[in-house]
Amino acid sequence: MSGTTQRLRLSLVLVAMSLAGCANFHGLDTQGKSLKAQDLKAGQSLAGITLSPAAWPKRDWWTSLGDPQLDGLIKEALRDSPDMQIASARSHQAIAAAAAADADRSPTLDADASVQRARFNREQDPLGVGEAYSTSRNIEATFNYNFDLWGGERAAWEAALGQARAAEVDRQAAALTLAADVARAYSNLGQAHIVADLAQEDLKRTGQMLSLGQRRHTAGVDSDYQLQQTESLQASSQEQAINAEKQLASARIALAVLLGKGPDRANEIARPKVLQPGVVQLPSTLPAELLGRRPDLVAARWRVEAASKDVVASKTRFYPNLNLSAAAGVQSILGDALLGGPSRFWNIAPAVSLPIFDGGRLRATLDARDADYDLAVAQYNKNLVKALGDVSDSIVQLRALNRQVEASQRAAEIAQRSYDSVSQRYGAGIGSYVDVLTIEQQLLQAQQQLASLNAERIDLSIQLMQALGGGFQDDQLAQAPSATATPTE
Repeated sequence: MSGTTQRLRLSLVLVAMSLAGCANFHGLDTQGKSLKAQDLKAGQSLAGITLSPAAWPKRDWWTSLGDPQLDGLIKEALRDSPDMQIASARSHQAIAAAAAADADRSPTLDADASVQRARFNREQDPLGVGEAYSTSRNIEATFNYNFDLWGGERAAWEAALGQARAAEVDRQAAALTLAADVARAYSNLGQAHIVADLAQEDLKRTGQMLSLGQRRHTAGVDSDYQLQQTESLQASSQEQAINAEKQLASARIALAVLLGKGPDRANEIARPKVLQPGVVQLPSTLPAELLGRRPDLVAARWRVEAASKDVVASKTRFYPNLNLSAAAGVQSILGDALLGGPSRFWNIAPAVSLPIFDGGRLRATLDARDADYDLAVAQYNKNLVKALGDVSDSIVQLRALNRQVEASQRAAEIAQRSYDSVSQRYGAGIGSYVDVLTIEQQLLQAQQQLASLNAERIDLSIQLMQALGGGFQDDQLAQAPSATATPTE
């Protein structure tokens, strides 16, 4: 910095100090304090869970579910879904805003040229004749530069850049959410197929029971009441089979919507395989590295940084600033030589601006920016607490579900053996009708419960992959801030 510039800045500081009582931000400050990941304890909740340095999900985490068709569907959704188009457009908007803020920091140079032909009436004509003509020719260049002595424009640009980076991370977060939603919808479709199969099996069983009951009724073994009970059970099975088909159709349509296609697209999708839930493991660096693995946390950290820069930019508006404007060109009238010496002009106008009294506008604006910063910090804290809660909740539920599935599997096997036995006895004319009805309903409930628990386990595995960031890493962007940015003067 040259001596002249230093003296100029010192002079401006002295002027600002002398008028500090006129426009100042005394008493205005931010209040937000970011949480630290290490202060959020989760050791007891996650006790007994296997820890592994390599347990972070891969970017294509859905391939571990064991169905190649799912891989193609997720790629299709990421390419064609309107949700991704919306996220990309918002990222584009934020990038354009950052470019505009950067452009505001640069000097401007404009040029224009004009020719004007006019005829004077008698009142306008200096000679009072009213038949004079004139041609005005003008070529002009103008220059303007704001010296940004206190870095306000730079801070505004950095704030816009932070918002752009946050929007780009939001785009990647949208991709993670979409991939998880497609995987869950695909799992739901598989579950709907299983439920439909169970409904058809139950319909077949009740049909066999009705056929047998009719024969026993004809033979005088069963009463009218017993036959009516069997008929009612068979009708209920038909209703459940119809409902299962309805749910299957809805599951197809839901998946097609996520793919960004019409409902007919789902009819082209083969029946999903039985997905394999991921092995329950946790990264050994949780929760510390979760900060850089969850896109919502990274985006929130960028917004804290951007908000802190907005506060800095608002504070600089309380200080004096220097602007330089200049213009030069040529202008001729009534046939003068356009490029001759008499037609040339120029001017230069340095200007100092100093806020003295604005009715509180600057303080109100800064107060709003302080509130924006506090809000960004609070949102970051909320996301951090939720992130660790998501992981812990998924892990705890998966651990319990594994035991539930084992118990339900045993119950279904026992119910199947019981039904086979009681059906044989009933068919031989020595079993109890009540036992047949009871065991048949127990078998159906056990099969439905097992299918539901398996689907829930797969769904929770998908949620866990999403909670751990789905393979996202912020090293592809400029290093995200630590979310402890503090606005400075």
